[in-house]
This record gives sequence, structure tokens and C-alpha cells, in this order.
Amino acid sequence: GFALIYMLLSLIPLLTFAAHGTEIIHGKKVPDDLMLYMASVQNNKAHVCGGFLISEDFVVTAAHCDKPNLSVVLGTHNLKKVNDGTMRYDVTKCKYSNFKNVTSGNDIMLLKLSRKAQLNERVSPIQIPRAEMKLKAKTKCRLAGWGSAKANGEVSNVLKIAEVSMIDLKECKNKWKYLRLVLPNNVTCAVSVHNPKTGFCKGDSGGPLVCGGIATGLVSFNRSCDPDVPMVYTDVSKYASWIRKVLKQKKC
Repeated sequence: GFALIYMLLSLIPLLTFAAHGTEIIHGKKVPDDLMLYMASVQNNKAHVCGGFLISEDFVVTAAHCDKPNLSVVLGTHNLKKVNDGTMRYDVTKCKYSNFKNVTSGNDIMLLKLSRKAQLNERVSPIQIPRAEMKLKAKTKCRLAGWGSAKANGEVSNVLKIAEVSMIDLKECKNKWKYLRLVLPNNVTCAVSVHNPKTGFCKGDSGGPLVCGGIATGLVSFNRSCDPDVPMVYTDVSKYASWIRKVLKQKKC
């Protein structure tokens, strides 16, 4: 038992629990009229994670993005252009109750906005799965985020997008087992499509994995920006009933 704990601890530096404003490596800039659900989750007004708007009251992000002074910015793809009065929202945190750390799963958190989001030509929610759904391997999806293009670069001020392809969970688990990490339940995995060096690096945590216009996953972790190891996402569909309950009650 002890050796295993030591092994896991020695692995931790290799995992990017990306809470530092990540990037989509080699991504393309997102046009201003697309991905209007993207949220910048900020701590003390600095970008730490991505997130996505699912109703006028709630943003979804990763549980490991929790920080003391969180707020959410909506309605801009450019983090240099933030109007605090209209774009910034204080939040109440609804972290999934069984979350311990990213490697044990349940990496999901809802942020209730302090006032209703102003839905307009720059802000619009994205649909989430209505029930559990299984995406076929090779399904093409999109990933978006802000951040640096390398492991320790600066946060990018512009939103970037990359294409990824879903892979079978068994295959994904085998690749991670080789790194001595047993993947948690309730996750999905994807690999880059075009350039093999595409992926998320640090901090795009919480950002959405969008498949067919639906936010089916959210960025949880990967192996230190290594594009050869599949990226791991929380499977949003597995939390659909919990999310619906919180949205209905309008509180955690």
C-alpha cells in the first residue's frame, strides 16, 4: 500500500490539475459570434479556469478550480476587454459533494451567479446532456480556452479553439494505467485531431468539451501538457440529474 501511495505522490508533478488559465496548444482564435457560453472563472480578477454558461443563473466549471475569491466573466473572448460593471458576476459555489481531488473524479462545480446573466448577442447558454449518454470513439468535438501555448507560458487574452476526437474509455484507462494512474469513474477521454501537438495545457480546467453543440464534458486533467496521453474530462452527462436539481432549486 505504501509503495503505491509513494508512486502516486511521485506522479503528481506530472499531472496538470490545470488551474492556471490554460491553453489550447496550437489552437485557432474563436470568432466573436461563436461560443457565447464561454466563461472566464477568475480569482481576485485573474483568470484561473474556463467555464460555461448553462442557464441565466448558472455556470459549470471544475471543482478543483475552487479558490477563495471567485468571480465569473461573461460576454467577452478577450480578457483584456472586461467591463466589471456589466460582465463580471459574483458567485455562490455549489461543488459536487463527493469531490476530493481530480484523480478520484467528481471534478465538477456549479457557480450560481449573483444576478441573472444578461443574455444578448455576446452571451448565450449552451445545452448539456439531458441524461447519460455515451459518445462513440472518433466523435469529433471542440475544446476552447484561454491561456498559454506551453507548459509555463502566460495566459492568452484571446479565446482559442482546438478539435479533438473521443477515444474509447478502456483504451484511455490502459494508457493511463501505464502511467500508474487508475482513472476515476464518470470521465471521458479525447485526443487531438489535426496537429498531434494540440491539447489543453494548464488551466483550461473547467472549460467545455463541445460535441454536436452540446457540452458533454469539462476539462479535468492531463499529463503535464503531453499530447500523447489522452486528456481527461468529467462526463457531464453522468451529473445531469444533479445539475437539473440544483438549477430547479436555484441553490445547492
